[in-house]
Amino acid sequence: MTDDVHKTKWGNRFIITAIIQGGIMTSLALTMVASQFVFAINFDMIQFLSLSFEGPAKWFFLGIVFYLIFIVAIAVTAIFYIHLEINLRRQISGLLNVLAWIHLIGMNIGGPLTTLLMIFAGLSGSGVLSVFTEGKISPQNIDVLNALTTPIALSIGILSIGVICGGLAYVLTYFKEKRN
Repeated sequence: MTDDVHKTKWGNRFIITAIIQGGIMTSLALTMVASQFVFAINFDMIQFLSLSFEGPAKWFFLGIVFYLIFIVAIAVTAIFYIHLEINLRRQISGLLNVLAWIHLIGMNIGGPLTTLLMIFAGLSGSGVLSVFTEGKISPQNIDVLNALTTPIALSIGILSIGVICGGLAYVLTYFKEKRN
């Protein structure tokens, strides 16, 4: 099995991107913890957000949760490709290769962009971002949520195109003849 790891180009690509996305999420979490320490005297960001879950802050929490789920989805997708390339000995080439690239790019652009926009909408719509610029919480800004609805929808579209192309690539490769 150790020699097989080099035979799974697509599995390796998805594992690498899952690791990168995990690093991005870790950096985001560390930035938030660090900012909490810097502004702890005047403001408790997490307490404020958790108390205001009814308003725009819910977008912050949903964005964080969806990003975490998204990272796991990339890693699981890698397992699917490993299964195709190693266990079933199917080769991904030609049009299937193009579909797999669209899958990889669509998941790694559309997914993070969607969740990061949601996180930004939650922080900004709840007034938390104003702590960094004005030193105090501003009133909730619902206009930010309205302004970000279209970019979030477009990001979800990019993600969806990637996932649909990946599904096609997987199914078509699954029914393809085995390589030697």
